[in-house]
Amino acid sequence: MFETITPLFPGLPGGPELLIVLLVLVLLFGANKIPKLARSTGQAMGEFKRGRSEIEEELSEMQGDEDDEEFVTETSTSAKAEN
Repeated sequence: MFETITPLFPGLPGGPELLIVLLVLVLLFGANKIPKLARSTGQAMGEFKRGRSEIEEELSEMQGDEDDEEFVTETSTSAKAEN
């Protein structure tokens, strides 16, 4: 009759915990500094994402170069075998 509700993400804080965290942030930093902290955190996250995407692009280019080299090697060895 009664079903237990399992949280979707058990390790993450829920509503009451988030309110307590928000209250502690206001007490520690003051209401004026919270927007600045949020803005700088957002900028840092954006820079991290840009850096990660640049690294992923470089890795995919390097992988593409390796695939091209393997294709050239395979093609040249098969051409030599036909002669």
